[in-house]
Amino acid sequence: MLRNLDLAALRAVLTVAETGSVTRAAVALNLTQSAVSMQIRRLEEALGAPLFLRGQRRLIPAPAFQRLAGPARRLLGLNDEILRAFTPESGREVLRLGVPHDILAPQIPAILREFGLSHPQLRIALTTERSGLLRRRFEAGDFDFIVTTEPAPGPGGELLSNRRMVWAAAPGGQAARMRPLRVAFSARSIFRPEGIAALEAAGIPWEDAFEGDSTQLGDALVQAGQGVKIRLEGVEVPGFEMLGPDSGLPELGRYAICLYDAGTARSPAAEALRQALRSHYCLD
Repeated sequence: MLRNLDLAALRAVLTVAETGSVTRAAVALNLTQSAVSMQIRRLEEALGAPLFLRGQRRLIPAPAFQRLAGPARRLLGLNDEILRAFTPESGREVLRLGVPHDILAPQIPAILREFGLSHPQLRIALTTERSGLLRRRFEAGDFDFIVTTEPAPGPGGELLSNRRMVWAAAPGGQAARMRPLRVAFSARSIFRPEGIAALEAAGIPWEDAFEGDSTQLGDALVQAGQGVKIRLEGVEVPGFEMLGPDSGLPELGRYAICLYDAGTARSPAAEALRQALRSHYCLD
């Protein structure tokens, strides 16, 4: 006798696997944790196999999940394709989000993956720009939400976390030992003034690795072992290694990651995005 799989349960299982926890999946799906757990149990009962290994802090997909994942994604993709075909473009919800380049990864890719599963009809219009410009455009009404890096939250800003600034260089390179130290800050980098002040206070000679305002060029020089720059702890950049005290470079201060919410988006998807930004950018 043929049976039908529960698409909502499939979506819940894939979202739990993507986020690594029932708590985060519940936020992304706008459900309670107990509802997500129940959907997982029902699907496991229907398939006759456990989908996750339990008893650990992070849920680990079981072998049965690996067999399920590919077909489940295709099935949900077809479901979402059908719904999009019958949903006018003007009827799709769009949330406008601004995030500076220096704190995009790994948080924003993870959030976009989660929302691709949990809210397929939602479009997140993402803009990357410096925090100062994001603040000005937010005040002009260009965004529903922005996340910023600042010394402290401004009016209306919510503090998500307060993180150490750390020196970064290419893994295994000697850039931190060069004298003068080559710094790969763009001309308007928010970290440049504090980094230069710390170097001068420590008596470390320095020079600019390049001239101009290109964040991408600065990153490329660091990855090539031709300079150092400053990142926030907990932010991943391919080809970067966060340096410790043994690097010989001075300690730095802390910077705030802040959330600004225009308060005009009131849908379940908007609330889920609020909670996802808080969850991903707050330090454990």
